[in-house]
Amino acid sequence: MPTFAYSARPASGGDILTGEIDLPTKEDVLAHLHKQKLIPVSVREKSKELSITFGTGVSTRDIVIFTRQFATMINSGLPLVQSLDILAEQTENPALRKVISEVLYDVESGHTLADAMGKHPKIFTELYVNMVAAGEAGGILDTILLRLATFLEKNDALIRKIKGAMIYPAVIFSVAGGAIVILLVFVIPTFQTMFESAGIPLPLPTRIVIGMSAFLQAYWWAVALGIGLGLFGLRQFYKTDKGELIIDKILLNLPILGDLQRKSAVSRFTRTLGTLVSSGVSILEGLEITAKTAGNRVIHDAVMNSRASIAGGETISGPLKESGVFPPMVVQMINVGEQTGGLDEMLTKIADFYDDEVDTAVEALLSAMEPIMIVVLGVVVGGMIVAMYLPIFDMINAVK
Repeated sequence: MPTFAYSARPASGGDILTGEIDLPTKEDVLAHLHKQKLIPVSVREKSKELSITFGTGVSTRDIVIFTRQFATMINSGLPLVQSLDILAEQTENPALRKVISEVLYDVESGHTLADAMGKHPKIFTELYVNMVAAGEAGGILDTILLRLATFLEKNDALIRKIKGAMIYPAVIFSVAGGAIVILLVFVIPTFQTMFESAGIPLPLPTRIVIGMSAFLQAYWWAVALGIGLGLFGLRQFYKTDKGELIIDKILLNLPILGDLQRKSAVSRFTRTLGTLVSSGVSILEGLEITAKTAGNRVIHDAVMNSRASIAGGETISGPLKESGVFPPMVVQMINVGEQTGGLDEMLTKIADFYDDEVDTAVEALLSAMEPIMIVVLGVVVGGMIVAMYLPIFDMINAVK
């Protein structure tokens, strides 16, 4: 027999009551509630709800669509509960549908929308929940939801740009690595057998390549184990405070790639903080949330120092300047925004500017990577091939 979750209001008035009951159909539940002199508000069969497995199964695009539709419904005057009920029915993603149903149930039980969403941190981030809370408090929930949708779209576009810039070189180097392994394991031994049967002395480059091939064939397991342990050790080191700070600082100082990291971090920081401040979230809380979404420990520490500065009655721009991470233009514009009281607008302008800068940095990275990859492939793969042909040239000369 299915289990139904219900919420109902007493006919005599009072708070909404919630509970669960086992009955054959929804109509039986409604009849039961009427007998108890309760006015049904919501009745939903729990057995049809799908559980969320490891990994939310909810994309940023799903959240953006939900947020925009939610904002439109609220702006049109639909009650909060009815809007959530409609969204729960029409959302195609089963994982998100379950979450919306649970949020609806909590709202019907007397929780605020922000509190209900806060129970699902994997779906609704801390930034999302805080902005919704500010929208509820200020009576501008529809406006806040639209800002959230715009923010999520632009942030997702930024992430996709950076990932896209990394995919091309990663694929090329992976293919190159595979080609080198195939040469060393399958091709070089054939040449080695031929050279041994000819009994000719081998040049140094050829002996080096043959030695590498022999080592890889005999100790491939040690090479694989060494790479695995190295990656594991690096990952564990990065989990420590000191390791995270050291590695993130190195990444920011890398040529070209560091510039991309810096510009994307500035764009994310300014857009996140600007969206929070314009939505009514306090500057202290906004800085704390922004620091968590920075994506780089150096940026995180600089933002948290700014938060401490604000708490002490000083400005945001001072610690940002001292960190040496943020470009002087950004620091100056934030300083002007603080003095004029238009910090949120200034932050949004900086974010828009740095979105374009990220595009430029991505193009610069790809432009620089192409010749670097050609040189590396030419030197490594071409060098191995030349090394194996050197003895053949000697054999031809000997025949002449």
